[in-house]
Amino acid sequence: MAGPLDGIKVVEIGQALAGPLAGVILADMGADVIKVEKPDGGDDARLWGPPFVDGDSVMFHATNRGKKSVTLDIKDAADVEKLKSLVRDADIVIQNLRPGIVDELGIGSDAMMAVNPRVIYCSIWAFGNTGPLKKAPGFDPLLQSYGAVVTLTGRPDDPPTFCAPAINDTATGMWCVIGALAALKQRDRTGVGCVMDSSLFESAVAWVQGPLNAYNFTGNMPQRHGAASATLAPYQIFETADRPICIAAGNDRLFVKLARAMGHPEWCLDPLLSDGRKRAANRMAVVNVMQPVLLTRTRQEWMGIIGEAGVPCSPVNSIAELAESEQLQAMDMLRVLPGSDLKVVGLPISFDGQRPHPRGASPKLGEHNQAVFPD
Repeated sequence: MAGPLDGIKVVEIGQALAGPLAGVILADMGADVIKVEKPDGGDDARLWGPPFVDGDSVMFHATNRGKKSVTLDIKDAADVEKLKSLVRDADIVIQNLRPGIVDELGIGSDAMMAVNPRVIYCSIWAFGNTGPLKKAPGFDPLLQSYGAVVTLTGRPDDPPTFCAPAINDTATGMWCVIGALAALKQRDRTGVGCVMDSSLFESAVAWVQGPLNAYNFTGNMPQRHGAASATLAPYQIFETADRPICIAAGNDRLFVKLARAMGHPEWCLDPLLSDGRKRAANRMAVVNVMQPVLLTRTRQEWMGIIGEAGVPCSPVNSIAELAESEQLQAMDMLRVLPGSDLKVVGLPISFDGQRPHPRGASPKLGEHNQAVFPD
């Protein structure tokens, strides 16, 4: 089935996660994505395991499905000319190489737009395209640290704590795609391409915009609240008689329903708990009345009682429980890569009720050299 980006040609000069993730999103939506890799080993992510399947990491397979792989030595003038030949009729170029190297090698935005003024040239940087850290290298943990995410994650007495998923790489890949698609729409109107920049730093700042905005207004440092919200209560994880549960009564109406369902309508009359601002200011008072009651029943029992009352709640799943969950199966989010038994998570979007399927397996290093460069 044709995808929404059928006919769009993408040249991906990237490795690791952010650039390839942007490329695989476009590939799953139907674009023809040609991945340019170095001849010696290719994308570093091929070795980012275990686990490995057919010699490459599962991560590589997941973020490079449906692409073509060609090998070019971009330090070689002849191979740079081959790269330019790919860009001549490309719609989008994505690069996330070491900061500064593309201009040194003559494959930066000016050089490529001279070859093709209609191309959308997307650069993914570590710390951004300007400023004192412009040429600094960056990986997700560095940006979680520089961007203060680690100071907001965890309990008040915890050391700086990473958010386990690579949130900045992932977000930057998605921002890159959003920017590229917007630029394509602009090109429809103007007839010319543009340079689109995104960075892990900008994504990190976007994640902490709430605490940063509040600090800029009040001058007060944000506090860590563990598995609780900084502004709402009860809006956190609680223990039950057996397993933890997350309860999110995010407004006064939901708190009234929750109190009644738990058999304590009098909580709503307590001067410390009677409205959202008071509950947020007296979070431990909320916890102190709720936690003993929640320990009297199992998670499953409370899921039924609280859920039937119309209050948002959820089990705290392990990865194994998520993998086996009925909702994951119903949403059909897992995709089997063509020619393989490997299941990977598909795009988190659907078109006319259909989630895009991978257009192919991940490519072997240089697998499409002959097809792309027949001479």
